[in-house]
Amino acid sequence: MEAVLERTTKQDQKLAASSIVQMRRAASGVKRHDFAKIKVQEQREFLRIPKKAFHLLVVILNNMAEGKSITLIPSEADISTQQAADVLNVSRPHIVKLLKEGIIPFKKVGTHRRIELKHLLEYEKTVNDKRKQKLDFLAEQAQELNLGY
Repeated sequence: MEAVLERTTKQDQKLAASSIVQMRRAASGVKRHDFAKIKVQEQREFLRIPKKAFHLLVVILNNMAEGKSITLIPSEADISTQQAADVLNVSRPHIVKLLKEGIIPFKKVGTHRRIELKHLLEYEKTVNDKRKQKLDFLAEQAQELNLGY
């Protein structure tokens, strides 16, 4: 698994912002095909890339234009407890606790714990769904009690 750990620079942000409008316009044309053609100026030839890859490129440029850095992780990847903590924006000890309690499945590679990304994302979805249900309940109660929200 390859990770890019560099922050988006101001120069990258400006370049992404200047090209994102053209990329969005081009993305609407790609919807009619299974692929996109991209011209690489230095090679003087067109590359055919899958439509999904082109749309991912648009997402990447959009995030860079906003000054955000992103990380791409292959969906079949096994990740470390620290990487899992970074994905969920929690502490590593919290992840370890979830693993020990059996809330998130994991396997051991030597002495290291590894988590399948799909299990981590399933856990995240479950937590987000529960959070949404509770917030909806609180909002409903606030409406019933006429608390002005």
